[in-house]
Amino acid sequence: MGIKVANTDSIAEAGEILKSGGLVGMPTETVYGLAGSALDGEAVARIFEAKGRPSFNPLIIHVPDLSSAAAFVEISDEARAVAHAFWPGPMTLILPRKSGCDVSELASAGLDTLAIRVPSHPVARELLKTCGVPVAAPSANKSGSLSPTTPAHVHDSLGPSVDLILAAGACDVGLESTVLDLSEDVPVILRPGAVTAEQLSDVLGLDVRYASANADVPKSPGMLLKHYAPDLPVRLNAIDLEEGEALLAFGSDRFMAVKGGGPASGLPDDWRRNLSEVRDLHEAAANLFAMLKELDQSGAKGIAIMALPETGIGAAINDRLRRAAQR
Repeated sequence: MGIKVANTDSIAEAGEILKSGGLVGMPTETVYGLAGSALDGEAVARIFEAKGRPSFNPLIIHVPDLSSAAAFVEISDEARAVAHAFWPGPMTLILPRKSGCDVSELASAGLDTLAIRVPSHPVARELLKTCGVPVAAPSANKSGSLSPTTPAHVHDSLGPSVDLILAAGACDVGLESTVLDLSEDVPVILRPGAVTAEQLSDVLGLDVRYASANADVPKSPGMLLKHYAPDLPVRLNAIDLEEGEALLAFGSDRFMAVKGGGPASGLPDDWRRNLSEVRDLHEAAANLFAMLKELDQSGAKGIAIMALPETGIGAAINDRLRRAAQR
């Protein structure tokens, strides 16, 4: 569909694309975002694939207002104060996910927190109201390239990966949002942006600092490069099952068996999950974190994972699984 000038008709069209699982180049006051429904794991998987991200880093969720954010995250007094001061605007808050939050596990990399913000750009706000779903929207460019501040940047970087680019001129700020982690006892800025530590300190009445560059957990462009890690040991490229292992399958598990103990089909129901019976890598990516969590809580002694192809988004899935298998 290419680039369309943002108006009532094109915004309505973009809203339908998002609701149906497509991707939209969305203008914001910071940079153009690659928007997909945060409730649709397969749409989120397409975001990662389009950007060529090497692993599943948490994405920032965009909503139209504070009340919408409260449907997905726990709003503390500190968060409310920052939101009142800087929302809508270039300010992202990391907050605990609410119980029952239906944002895709893939969008938050399996974490029990969400990065969330309310953009101030009028087109972004109208699109969010029109589509009626929270939107995951990292910068609309290939990973490692310059962040896009015009519609042409989006088109040149991502081309046919985007179903529609809403054109609304150059971005006002041109720099990604400030990311403030309010999920721990001490507020800390994980990524600097237009909202400064001094401004946040004034609002919160305490000394807000930037995360150390030498922190134990490194930073991604969006937030902490941290993922859900199972407590159970993970065994990759499994062609059979050890006694006591749960199974995370990909494709048919018809020929998977427990060593000396019968077929995988005989495992307890909560010890057996399939990322995609039809070997669809987007479906597999969408199911990855939720199914890992379920098997981690199954009572098994470990998780055996069948091999996935190292092609397309499969490379990102395997990157994540290799991290999960490290002890």
